[in-house]
Amino acid sequence: MSNKRELKKSIQVICSELLTECVAASLYGNKSHQDDAEALFYSIVRMEQDFISRISHPEPGMPAKKYFRLLCEQFTAQASELVDQINNL
Repeated sequence: MSNKRELKKSIQVICSELLTECVAASLYGNKSHQDDAEALFYSIVRMEQDFISRISHPEPGMPAKKYFRLLCEQFTAQASELVDQINNL
């Protein structure tokens, strides 16, 4: 991570790709999973907003390097969980 702006941009790109995959899975998958796909849309948007706001307002009292490393690990874990859910649509 070189700066906050690039980290925010990376999160936005990854979340937009997740949304694209979710739309494709909902359009070309089973019609019975429409409610699941809609819930995934909202969870992706909420995740993006949450992590962007956490970048803008870091936790006080924690070293910045440790905070952003932990933030990246949490984002990666949550994004991979969403990928698994999209694959199950």
